[in-house]
Amino acid sequence: YTFRRYAVELPRIPGTGAELARHLLDRFDMADVAVEKTKQGGDHYDPEQRAVRLGPANHDHNSLTAVAVAAHEVGHAIQHQRKEPMLALRHRLVRFAQTTQQIGAGAMFLLPIVLAITRVPFAGILMAVFGLGSMASATLVHLVTLPVELDASFRKALPILIDGDYIQQQDAAAVRRVLRAAAFTYVAGSLASLLNLARWLAFLRRA
Repeated sequence: YTFRRYAVELPRIPGTGAELARHLLDRFDMADVAVEKTKQGGDHYDPEQRAVRLGPANHDHNSLTAVAVAAHEVGHAIQHQRKEPMLALRHRLVRFAQTTQQIGAGAMFLLPIVLAITRVPFAGILMAVFGLGSMASATLVHLVTLPVELDASFRKALPILIDGDYIQQQDAAAVRRVLRAAAFTYVAGSLASLLNLARWLAFLRRA
């Protein structure tokens, strides 16, 4: 909702999200980091491919959302350049979360089939515990990454945007809201996975 609210293009913003990202990367001596438009995976920084990736709207538009999100992702690039250990941990944890969520969802999907074939309640309980545990651990991992996201938003992006006069004073409050939303993206993912977990618990209770 916050991203959409401030996604209106404004003439007073002199460049697009992509142009700001490129400028900031060059300013912080990261000319080797690419800025790419992506339709998959959303806005993110890829430390393996050394690329800031922005969705079409944030890449091409000159809105408060576009410049704030671009600065947030550059904030992650700065974390990488400075070899901040929490970013490396976050990257490993997010990959772990993605894998465990897939495994957990697969285990829950196979649960009725395993019960039908084996007719052994213990096997079904074991599968259910494994599936639910995988999904719950993924939720926890997303929450652990929150400090890295907050750092990218409020210790990197916001000071850069304000001190560098990239945004006007009248827009500071709105940019803070966008950066807060960007930082809490993984919390939203965690809440979504918790809802999915609750759905499976309700299904198992009925079964």
